[in-house]
Amino acid sequence: MKINNFIEMLEISFNIMGNEAVINPTLIRDDSNMILVDAGCPGQLPQIKDAIAKAGISFDKLDKVILTHHDIDHIGSISSILNELPDVKVIAHEKEKSYIDGEECPIKLAQMENNLNLLSPQMKIVYEKLKAGFEKSKVNVDRTLTDGESLPYCGGIKVVFTPGHTLGHICLYLEQYKILIAGDALSVENGMLCQMSSATNFDMKLYIDSLKKLTAYDIETVICYHGGMYDNNVNKAIKELYNKLSNNNYL
Repeated sequence: MKINNFIEMLEISFNIMGNEAVINPTLIRDDSNMILVDAGCPGQLPQIKDAIAKAGISFDKLDKVILTHHDIDHIGSISSILNELPDVKVIAHEKEKSYIDGEECPIKLAQMENNLNLLSPQMKIVYEKLKAGFEKSKVNVDRTLTDGESLPYCGGIKVVFTPGHTLGHICLYLEQYKILIAGDALSVENGMLCQMSSATNFDMKLYIDSLKKLTAYDIETVICYHGGMYDNNVNKAIKELYNKLSNNNYL
C-alpha cells in the first residue's frame, strides 16, 4: 500500500499454526537511500521482493534494513536479503544486537526452553521451528541505535526507544510526515488501534511506559506490523490505550 511517494507499506501473507495472517514491513526511500523496516519470516524473501516489485520499485536499490526488534517474524528473512545484497547495512537498537547476531538466545525462545518439559507436543514443534529459524537468521548488526537519535534519511527518522515487547524494541518517527512505524508497539484489529497482547510482551510495565512515551509525539498515521495502517485520531487512540492499561493494575 502506497502511503505517499516515499513510503510503501508492504503486505506479506503467511500461515501461523494453520491461521492466515498478514505482516507489514515498511519501505522508506529518498533520492539516495532505500530502507526496509523489518524483514519478515524465514523464507519470505520472494514475497518481499514481489511486493516491492508490485510497488514499482527495484529491490536492488535496497541499501539498509532497520530491525525494530529480534522476533522471528521481523528478522526471519534478513540473512536471505544479505545473501542477495551483501552490501545492505543492518541497523537495530543496541539492546537488540546480541540477539540478532546470535550472541544471546532470543528472549522468547529462552522462555520456551526454560519450560520445555511443560510444553505440549504441538508447542514443542513450534519451539524446534523457532530455534531453527533463529539459527538461520543470525546476521551481524552494522550499526546500533540509541533513543532519540535522528537518522538523516528520508526527511529525518527519529528513533523512539519503546521497550516492553522486547528489551530493545524501537519505533521510528518520520518527522516530516508525522508517521510512526510502530513495529509491535501497537496493532490494528477490526479497524481499531490496539495494544499488543500482554502474552506477547516481555515486560508489561516497560510496555505501558513506552505507550506513555508515544503520547508525546504528534502522530497523524501509524503503521503497525500486525494490522497495517491506522489514521483515525492516532494521538487520542494511543492516550486511551495508555490510560486503560495504566489503570489496570499493571503498574
